Amino acid sequence: MNPFRKNESRWRPRQVLLFSGHMIDAPDRDKPRFPADKEAVAAKKIADTLDTLGAGPEDLALTQGACGGDILFAEACLQRDVRLHFLLPFEEPTFIQRSVLTGGESWRDRYFAIKPHAKIKTAPVELGPLPEGVNPYERCNLWLLYSALAYGTEKVRFICLWNGEGGDAPGGTAHMYHEVNDKAGQVYWLNTRELW
Repeated sequence: MNPFRKNESRWRPRQVLLFSGHMIDAPDRDKPRFPADKEAVAAKKIADTLDTLGAGPEDLALTQGACGGDILFAEACLQRDVRLHFLLPFEEPTFIQRSVLTGGESWRDRYFAIKPHAKIKTAPVELGPLPEGVNPYERCNLWLLYSALAYGTEKVRFICLWNGEGGDAPGGTAHMYHEVNDKAGQVYWLNTRELW
Protein backbone atom coordinates (compact mmCIF):
# COMPACT_ATOMS: atom_id res chain seq x y z
CA MET A 1 0.00 0.00 0.00
CA ASN A 2 1.28 3.46 -0.85
CA PRO A 3 0.34 6.01 1.85
CA PHE A 4 1.05 8.87 -0.56
CA ARG A 5 -1.46 8.10 -3.28
CA LYS A 6 -2.35 10.45 -6.12
CA ASN A 7 -4.88 13.13 -5.28
CA GLU A 8 -4.25 12.67 -1.54
CA SER A 9 -5.36 16.24 -0.82
CA ARG A 10 -8.76 15.65 -2.46
CA TRP A 11 -9.33 12.17 -1.08
CA ARG A 12 -12.04 11.83 1.57
CA PRO A 13 -12.37 8.67 3.64
CA ARG A 14 -15.59 6.71 3.89
CA GLN A 15 -14.95 6.43 7.62
CA VAL A 16 -12.18 7.52 9.99
CA LEU A 17 -11.03 4.81 12.37
CA LEU A 18 -9.59 6.54 15.42
CA PHE A 19 -7.82 4.31 17.93
CA SER A 20 -6.51 4.61 21.46
CA GLY A 21 -5.60 1.74 23.72
CA HIS A 22 -3.42 0.50 26.50
CA MET A 23 0.26 -0.03 25.89
CA ILE A 24 1.53 -3.53 26.54
CA ASP A 25 2.64 -3.85 30.16
CA ALA A 26 6.31 -3.26 30.87
CA PRO A 27 7.85 -6.37 32.46
CA ASP A 28 8.19 -4.58 35.82
CA ARG A 29 4.61 -3.22 35.98
CA ASP A 30 3.12 -3.75 39.46
CA LYS A 31 -0.58 -3.99 38.57
CA PRO A 32 -1.24 -5.83 35.28
CA ARG A 33 -3.34 -3.90 32.76
CA PHE A 34 -2.37 -5.32 29.34
CA PRO A 35 -0.20 -8.39 30.00
CA ALA A 36 1.91 -9.62 27.09
CA ASP A 37 0.13 -12.99 27.16
CA LYS A 38 -3.15 -11.23 26.23
CA GLU A 39 -1.78 -9.79 22.97
CA ALA A 40 -3.48 -12.41 20.77
CA VAL A 41 -6.84 -11.83 22.49
CA ALA A 42 -6.57 -8.07 21.93
CA ALA A 43 -5.41 -8.48 18.32
CA LYS A 44 -8.39 -10.71 17.52
CA LYS A 45 -10.89 -8.32 19.10
CA ILE A 46 -9.41 -5.35 17.23
CA ALA A 47 -9.50 -7.31 13.95
CA ASP A 48 -13.10 -8.42 14.60
CA THR A 49 -14.13 -4.81 15.23
CA LEU A 50 -12.51 -3.65 12.00
CA ASP A 51 -14.32 -6.43 10.15
CA THR A 52 -17.63 -5.41 11.74
CA LEU A 53 -16.99 -1.88 10.45
CA GLY A 54 -16.07 -3.20 7.00
CA ALA A 55 -12.67 -1.49 7.18
CA GLY A 56 -10.88 -1.26 3.85
CA PRO A 57 -9.05 0.93 1.32
CA GLU A 58 -11.69 3.67 1.42
CA ASP A 59 -11.00 4.31 5.11
CA LEU A 60 -8.43 6.24 7.14
CA ALA A 61 -6.91 5.04 10.42
CA LEU A 62 -5.42 7.42 12.99
CA THR A 63 -3.42 6.46 16.07
CA GLN A 64 -0.11 7.17 17.79
CA GLY A 65 1.84 3.95 17.20
CA ALA A 66 2.77 2.91 20.74
CA CYS A 67 3.56 -0.66 21.75
CA GLY A 68 0.45 -2.69 22.46
CA GLY A 69 -2.97 -1.59 21.23
CA ASP A 70 -1.80 1.05 18.75
CA ILE A 71 0.54 -1.28 16.91
CA LEU A 72 -1.97 -4.15 16.94
CA PHE A 73 -4.54 -1.77 15.45
CA ALA A 74 -2.07 -0.53 12.83
CA GLU A 75 -1.14 -4.07 11.79
CA ALA A 76 -4.81 -5.04 11.46
CA CYS A 77 -5.52 -1.90 9.40
CA LEU A 78 -2.65 -2.63 7.01
CA GLN A 79 -3.96 -6.17 6.52
CA ARG A 80 -7.19 -4.55 5.29
CA ASP A 81 -5.39 -1.93 3.14
CA VAL A 82 -6.70 0.94 5.29
CA ARG A 83 -4.72 4.18 4.92
CA LEU A 84 -2.77 4.65 8.11
CA HIS A 85 -1.50 7.82 9.77
CA PHE A 86 0.58 7.93 12.95
CA LEU A 87 0.39 11.23 14.84
CA LEU A 88 3.17 11.32 17.41
CA PRO A 89 3.35 13.58 20.48
CA PHE A 90 7.15 13.89 20.19
CA GLU A 91 9.84 13.65 17.54
CA GLU A 92 10.06 10.02 16.44
CA PRO A 93 13.23 8.98 18.37
CA THR A 94 11.78 10.32 21.63
CA PHE A 95 8.43 8.66 20.96
CA ILE A 96 10.09 5.31 20.30
CA GLN A 97 12.02 5.54 23.58
CA ARG A 98 8.98 6.56 25.65
CA SER A 99 6.13 4.65 24.01
CA VAL A 100 7.45 1.78 21.90
CA LEU A 101 10.55 0.32 23.55
CA THR A 102 8.84 0.13 26.95
CA GLY A 103 7.25 -3.09 25.69
CA GLY A 104 10.54 -4.57 24.47
CA GLU A 105 12.70 -4.64 21.34
CA SER A 106 10.18 -6.65 19.30
CA TRP A 107 7.73 -3.74 19.43
CA ARG A 108 10.32 -1.43 17.87
CA ASP A 109 10.80 -3.97 15.08
CA ARG A 110 7.04 -4.04 14.50
CA TYR A 111 6.86 -0.24 14.51
CA PHE A 112 9.56 -0.06 11.84
CA ALA A 113 7.82 -2.77 9.80
CA ILE A 114 4.68 -0.59 9.76
CA LYS A 115 6.48 2.71 9.13
CA PRO A 116 6.95 2.38 5.33
CA HIS A 117 3.18 1.92 4.98
CA ALA A 118 2.12 4.81 7.21
CA LYS A 119 2.16 8.56 6.98
CA ILE A 120 3.88 9.84 10.12
CA LYS A 121 3.50 13.34 11.55
CA THR A 122 4.93 14.73 14.77
CA ALA A 123 3.34 17.32 17.02
CA PRO A 124 6.50 19.45 17.36
CA VAL A 125 6.67 19.86 13.57
CA GLU A 126 2.94 20.14 12.84
CA LEU A 127 1.77 22.03 15.94
CA GLY A 128 4.92 23.77 17.12
CA PRO A 129 6.63 23.68 20.50
CA LEU A 130 4.64 22.35 23.44
CA PRO A 131 3.10 25.28 25.32
CA GLU A 132 4.00 25.59 28.99
CA GLY A 133 1.63 23.63 31.23
CA VAL A 134 0.23 21.47 28.40
CA ASN A 135 0.52 17.69 28.61
CA PRO A 136 2.03 16.30 25.36
CA TYR A 137 -0.18 13.20 25.38
CA GLU A 138 -3.39 15.16 25.94
CA ARG A 139 -2.36 17.52 23.14
CA CYS A 140 -1.75 14.54 20.86
CA ASN A 141 -5.12 13.00 21.76
CA LEU A 142 -6.87 16.22 20.82
CA TRP A 143 -4.84 16.48 17.62
CA LEU A 144 -5.86 12.94 16.68
CA LEU A 145 -9.51 13.62 17.52
CA TYR A 146 -9.75 16.93 15.66
CA SER A 147 -7.93 15.44 12.67
CA ALA A 148 -10.61 12.75 12.58
CA LEU A 149 -13.48 15.20 13.11
CA ALA A 150 -12.23 17.36 10.23
CA TYR A 151 -13.65 14.72 7.87
CA GLY A 152 -17.09 14.97 9.50
CA THR A 153 -18.38 13.83 12.88
CA GLU A 154 -20.56 11.20 11.23
CA LYS A 155 -17.48 9.45 9.81
CA VAL A 156 -15.59 9.00 13.08
CA ARG A 157 -15.46 5.51 14.58
CA PHE A 158 -13.50 5.50 17.83
CA ILE A 159 -12.11 2.11 18.84
CA CYS A 160 -10.58 1.89 22.30
CA LEU A 161 -8.88 -0.98 24.08
CA TRP A 162 -9.39 0.08 27.67
CA ASN A 163 -10.15 -1.21 31.15
CA GLY A 164 -12.48 1.68 31.98
CA GLU A 165 -10.22 3.10 34.66
CA GLY A 166 -8.20 6.29 34.90
CA GLY A 167 -4.75 6.11 33.38
CA ASP A 168 -1.30 6.04 34.95
CA ALA A 169 -0.79 9.64 33.83
CA PRO A 170 -2.68 12.37 31.92
CA GLY A 171 -3.35 11.89 28.22
CA GLY A 172 -4.15 8.20 28.11
CA THR A 173 -7.06 6.22 26.73
CA ALA A 174 -9.42 7.48 29.45
CA HIS A 175 -8.79 11.07 28.34
CA MET A 176 -9.42 10.21 24.69
CA TYR A 177 -12.57 8.24 25.54
CA HIS A 178 -14.10 11.20 27.38
CA GLU A 179 -13.09 13.68 24.67
CA VAL A 180 -14.65 11.51 21.95
CA ASN A 181 -17.85 11.05 23.96
CA ASP A 182 -18.11 14.81 24.34
CA LYS A 183 -17.57 15.56 20.66
CA ALA A 184 -18.20 12.58 18.39
CA GLY A 185 -20.14 9.67 19.75
CA GLN A 186 -19.55 6.43 17.82
CA VAL A 187 -17.46 4.48 20.31
CA TYR A 188 -16.44 0.83 20.06
CA TRP A 189 -15.13 0.04 23.53
CA LEU A 190 -13.10 -3.16 23.75
CA ASN A 191 -13.35 -3.59 27.50
CA THR A 192 -10.27 -5.40 28.73
CA ARG A 193 -12.01 -6.29 32.01
CA GLU A 194 -14.29 -8.51 29.92
CA LEU A 195 -11.62 -9.71 27.48
CA TRP A 196 -9.30 -11.04 30.22
